[in-house]
Amino acid sequence: MEPLILVVEDDETIGNFISAVLTANGYKVIRCTGGKEAIQMNASHVPDLILLDLGLPDMDGLEVLKNIRMWSKIPIVVVSARGYEREKVQALDMEADDYIVKPFGTSELLARIRTALRHGIRSKDGEEKQESFVTIGELKIDFDKRIVQMAGERIHLTPIEYKILALLSRHPGKVLTHDYIIREIWGPYANESRTLRVNMANIRRKIEKNPGEPQYILTEMGVGYRMADK
Repeated sequence: MEPLILVVEDDETIGNFISAVLTANGYKVIRCTGGKEAIQMNASHVPDLILLDLGLPDMDGLEVLKNIRMWSKIPIVVVSARGYEREKVQALDMEADDYIVKPFGTSELLARIRTALRHGIRSKDGEEKQESFVTIGELKIDFDKRIVQMAGERIHLTPIEYKILALLSRHPGKVLTHDYIIREIWGPYANESRTLRVNMANIRRKIEKNPGEPQYILTEMGVGYRMADK
């Protein structure tokens, strides 16, 4: 069965473009132009994913996100012309699955949707399925044994480095904000932004062929980090 996507977009031209792309790639599409209608349609149609514009005529898209997250874990990809880092971080901290800034390419849009849908499948029943290992390119992580290998060779990480890498690798393709990573690794009251940067540099030095042009752990400037999806 084709996944059903709710497109919340008040610009008719952009809405038509997104709908045409999704339909051509095997998705079913329903559309609305306002936040209140989006909340109602999510409840009545139960789509598999929501593409949510922030600049809606009747209410801010972040309020829509906040409302839906009070009772639903449906994957939500924010699509907006607002490229401000603060709003990206705010949307992601409010549990948006991803954030795309207009204008965007068709390939990028489809890739973000595929990743978010996979997160949604793993998060069914409100519980993230915990795999015993993950393979991303030549990177292999055995969570049970806490062993990290790159191209068949074991990589030695400190306990903190391992925790950071494991956290990112359990959410491939998803942006994790700096604050989220710090809370998960050091606790809710920590202020370890510099320590996070130092540890990330050390991890990249150990797993990347060229740490200056990373292939595995990608930086979302001012926002956080994203583990490559494949």
